[in-house]
Amino acid sequence: MITVLETGPLATIQDAGRVGQAALGVPASGACDPASYALSNRLVGNHPGAAALEITFGGLVLHADTDLTIAITGAPCTGVPLNAPSIVRAGTVLRFGPPRSGLRTYVAVRGGIDVPAVLGSRSTDLLSGLGPEPLQAGVSLPVGRSCGPMPGVDLAPVADPSAGTVAVRVTPGPRRDWFTDSGWSSFLSQTYDVSSNSNRVGVRLDGTPLERAREGELSSEGMALGAIQIPPSGLPVIFLADHPVTGGYPVIAYVSAASLPACAQLRPGQPVRFTT
Repeated sequence: MITVLETGPLATIQDAGRVGQAALGVPASGACDPASYALSNRLVGNHPGAAALEITFGGLVLHADTDLTIAITGAPCTGVPLNAPSIVRAGTVLRFGPPRSGLRTYVAVRGGIDVPAVLGSRSTDLLSGLGPEPLQAGVSLPVGRSCGPMPGVDLAPVADPSAGTVAVRVTPGPRRDWFTDSGWSSFLSQTYDVSSNSNRVGVRLDGTPLERAREGELSSEGMALGAIQIPPSGLPVIFLADHPVTGGYPVIAYVSAASLPACAQLRPGQPVRFTT
């Protein structure tokens, strides 16, 4: 078992998500930064898809009720070991300080967090309410026993998330023609700032509104991870893990798969640019 003493701004249980059920109206959810999540599991020999903890901007305090092997990846929180398998002795208290850069940190425990699955996943979906509740102080989390061999890696040489301007690679979306050429040029040339209204559903951006070529709105259509939707404000919203399965605002572009982890690590006020 591992006990939560303090949660910080937000801490949830996440795994690889409820993939393949969107046609039934079930969002995928799962870890926002899939690369950091997968790395944390590999470092402790967990099977792919094992449930881990996702921490938003530090603040989590954990008590190890038994000896544990853990790995912490993603946004580099102060006060804890990073990007390496570590043995945590029973009685140890882990305090996650604010990260130097990035937003989301992942904690994998060897054996995985063994809470009941809902529709095939242990992920907390903040939009639909599926899965376990966000972590609360005093909750004890069971640790599973199923895992593979340790990888024999002392340290994973991965870079910290960027603290400066992030360039996000995109491809034109199905509703690019709803925007003028001037609007598309503005989308690619301006530097946006991440809004404080961002969350696991999506990254909202502040900047100059985009010029549309046609008025009105769409009938609802399917939405995918990485879709960049333009609501009536004219300002982009990048859909993250807890995005809805349908939406009625035009999608001007899609984020490339390689840029999705960087989008998940964007923090409020950070500058962002789009590139093709």
